[in-house]
Amino acid sequence: MPPNLPDVVLWSIPAFVLLTLVEVVSCRLRPDEDAAGYSGRDTATSLSMGLGSLGFDLLWKIPVVALYTAAYELTPLRVPVLWWTIPLMLLAQDFFYYWSHRGHHVVRVLWACHVVHHSSRKFNLSTALRQPWTSLTVWPFYLPFILLGVHPAALAFCSSANLVYQFWVHTERIDKLPRPFEYVLNTPSHHRVHHASQGGYLDRNFGGILIVWDRLFGSFAAETERPVFGLTKNIETYNPLRVATHEYAAIARDVRAARDWRERAGRVFRGPGWQPE
Repeated sequence: MPPNLPDVVLWSIPAFVLLTLVEVVSCRLRPDEDAAGYSGRDTATSLSMGLGSLGFDLLWKIPVVALYTAAYELTPLRVPVLWWTIPLMLLAQDFFYYWSHRGHHVVRVLWACHVVHHSSRKFNLSTALRQPWTSLTVWPFYLPFILLGVHPAALAFCSSANLVYQFWVHTERIDKLPRPFEYVLNTPSHHRVHHASQGGYLDRNFGGILIVWDRLFGSFAAETERPVFGLTKNIETYNPLRVATHEYAAIARDVRAARDWRERAGRVFRGPGWQPE
């Protein structure tokens, strides 16, 4: 019988809306001239991407849940959902999230999904809602989690909790926290680095809830200079459909123009900035 766990994203939507409104008001009342702030069209695009992702995620869940359920039935392992196992599952899910997130930055076809979240030149709470519509690429990274005996419903709960945590780190209104928090947790300072487009900040700070994975696996960078948000090659559009698909279109163009199969494979599976020799 599947565990009865709440949909924490659904329950958190009112808080998302309220906190975003509070941040908008605070930016108007006490503006920071150096901050990226808000713009109407950018915020509308982020909200549109977030609403669209809710619908597309329901579609992608059908094959993913079927695959996870089959894997769960095949493994002899079982992790019970108890008060003391839930923190361990959250910890394990955050570990797998780190590798999923990192993979979506270093493999171009995966980046085509995740680039949506980085496409805004603003950095505020509405940016957290700018989610991709092609999240089907995430499932392989969590298959070991299921094979370890975690029920798919428990994975959904942990993933939702991780997503809800990351909402508050998308802000410039919070400076650095006390050192113990900055050392262990993903914070607004660490996540500003992750969204920056400067060379020294690229592909850093992949952690969801914890930043310790980045410290352990060599992908950590501290915030030392003011980040410049967006992509190394920004897109000049607020059209949600183009935001969702622009990198897939770029991959298709590069594959058509490639000279051989080695280059075609590189255009799809190498890093986003890869060029043939």
